[in-house]
Amino acid sequence: MRKIDIYNHVVPPAYLELIKQHSKDAGIVKRMTNLRMLWDLEARVEMLKTFPEVQQVLTLGLPPPEALGGPEASPGFARIANDGMAGIVERWPDTFPAFVAALPMNNVDAALEEMDRAITQQGARGIQVTTNILGRPLDHPDFFPVFERATQHHKVPVWMHPFRPASQPDYASEKKSEYEIWQVLGWPYETSVAMARMVFSGLLQKLPELRLITHHCGAMIPYFGGRAETLWAQLGSRSADANYEDVLKRMAKKPIEYFKMFYADTVLGGSDSALRCGLDFFGADKVVFASDCPFDPEGGPMFIREGIRSIEALDIPAADKQKILLLNALKLLGMEQDRKEAA
Repeated sequence: MRKIDIYNHVVPPAYLELIKQHSKDAGIVKRMTNLRMLWDLEARVEMLKTFPEVQQVLTLGLPPPEALGGPEASPGFARIANDGMAGIVERWPDTFPAFVAALPMNNVDAALEEMDRAITQQGARGIQVTTNILGRPLDHPDFFPVFERATQHHKVPVWMHPFRPASQPDYASEKKSEYEIWQVLGWPYETSVAMARMVFSGLLQKLPELRLITHHCGAMIPYFGGRAETLWAQLGSRSADANYEDVLKRMAKKPIEYFKMFYADTVLGGSDSALRCGLDFFGADKVVFASDCPFDPEGGPMFIREGIRSIEALDIPAADKQKILLLNALKLLGMEQDRKEAA
């Protein structure tokens, strides 16, 4: 059966050069330059021959354009990234049927222009944002036009990628995060926080048709779903400096129901139990196959192989597996003709 890997990463060679020139994070430069499958697409295509049924929707690897330069420079960086991904799709359309646009989020006007260009001229099927924009939350009013344009005008989904640097310490007494905790544990936390801010700020009420794909299967939310439901039902009971009770009154439904509006990918390192937890929380209509390729110990194939295995091992109807592996992605991507053919 055909399978669509909806969340994996590339770094077009021209964008890799920008990372080398402008990134202040030596760790990211080391990681990105050492992963061949990120930027050597001929090697990537050769590796994917092992999985002839898999197609990959391309998203840009970190760092995002706004992390490489100020608002004057980042729009050009985003164009280089999108031109590179569009070129990859054009060269290998059977392997890479679509890409997701990168945006210069520290320049919202330019981000809107680049979104329009990438979608209308290059065929991008969505946009990608990180869980915070240089430390600013996604629910900040400045960023609302980006979500509004994507949702109401272009009607495309949003891929949200966690972003927390090693320079952000885990303890206030220290200067940086140790043992790569910033990524292994910090990124799922970042995703969960971003989801919560969107829920309680009312963003999902303002844009009920927003389709947002969370990395790592909704991060902490499915596992802590019971805690989230019962404690946020008491929102305001622990706060003396804010009237959070009014937030609950303004919400049209219970907070936990808004969390279930998100989509969740299957990037869980192949963990069967974690996937079962995510599927129980979001349901088969909101879970999509993804690999996070090539960020695995084998540099490419492992997360694809283990991701497929973990889905196929689920004790669920075959129709639900087809949704996760293919049909949900086709619907999100607006490939309705392909969806009819798959059915």
